Amino acid sequence: MEFLDVVRRRKTTNGPFLPDAVTPEHQRLLMEVAGRAPSQLNSQPWRFLIIEDRATIEQVATISGASMTEAMSNGAFFERYRRYFRFSAEEMETRRDGMLFDHLPAPLRPFTKQVFTRRGQRLMNTLRVPQILGEENRKLVAGSPLLLAVMLDRSEYRPDELSSFYSVFSMGAAMENVWLATVELGMGIQFISFPMEVPGQWKRLVELFAVPDGLELMAVYRLGYVPESARRPAIDWTSAQRKRPSQYVFRGTCATPQTGWDGPSR
Repeated sequence: MEFLDVVRRRKTTNGPFLPDAVTPEHQRLLMEVAGRAPSQLNSQPWRFLIIEDRATIEQVATISGASMTEAMSNGAFFERYRRYFRFSAEEMETRRDGMLFDHLPAPLRPFTKQVFTRRGQRLMNTLRVPQILGEENRKLVAGSPLLLAVMLDRSEYRPDELSSFYSVFSMGAAMENVWLATVELGMGIQFISFPMEVPGQWKRLVELFAVPDGLELMAVYRLGYVPESARRPAIDWTSAQRKRPSQYVFRGTCATPQTGWDGPSR
């Protein structure tokens, strides 16, 4: 696959993976491309934990599902990220960022614009939507053949010091390499973020993975091979839109937006 095609096809996998184990060769390739990312002074601050043990994956799934249910039940998730939610194609076309919720359970569709209001929160709790979504999340994680925990060396990751920025930047570059490689390998990837949203849940993962004091657990991803077609989750979204260059590129100074690049790329 051509490199630019890989970049344009990169996406997050919201649905289930095939049950097939990720081959050792593909695991090795993913870690190789991660290790080829740039890092300040060639510090290579990243560390990776590959998890295939079913019992461990099940525990992560339980933690993730429960976290999603709690964050959505108490409204914390919606309050925190409300500004990224879009509910019409017109709004998405104008803003060209955030997440377009184009797939909702039938009982919620008449209340689309109120879904993330206080009234909508009460309605969702009455309909047990947080529990439904939490269980769907648990199943998605539990059905993943492989999890990847990403850590940083604390000797490089020192918050409030410049080295911390460098190490996080390097980790992002390493994970972008992994993300792009999954496209080439017919795989998908998704960030398991909800344990970060609920106090105490991330610490459970740190303990489960036996992360030593010298490393900081930064992120956990689920990976697997993508089926040709799959049922969409009960609440799902699309995020394929991207801002036009004139919305994020400037020329000479930040007072002059770049023009002339907004047409389709070749």
